[in-house]
Amino acid sequence: MYDLALLVDRLENVLEALEKILRRFSHVHSVDDFVLSEAGMERLDSICMLLIAIGEAFKQIDRSTGGKLLARYSEIDWAGVKGVRDVIAHEYFDIDAEQIYSICQTDILPLRDTVKKMIEDISA
Repeated sequence: MYDLALLVDRLENVLEALEKILRRFSHVHSVDDFVLSEAGMERLDSICMLLIAIGEAFKQIDRSTGGKLLARYSEIDWAGVKGVRDVIAHEYFDIDAEQIYSICQTDILPLRDTVKKMIEDISA
């Protein structure tokens, strides 16, 4: 059995990171906003760092729950969430800004909503 308090704490950390991504991405309206200025590149770097932390957290959550928790929330592509972490961490100098833009635009809100639900479900 896993420690529920630790699990909720880790999910709350992930939620905070997702909220930071949403705030930082709110200033990005196209891929060019990432790549055409130093400030944009710094924003891209900071979002990538948060994506690494999120992916790692879900790897640890999946391990500690024996794969059972994430399986209950099949609306999320968990392999993709964890895989983004690996791509960014291991191919950092070849990060595709368009891919990060797409992830931020389409995947972060549903992931945030699912993490909120996970916290609610565990805390109930």
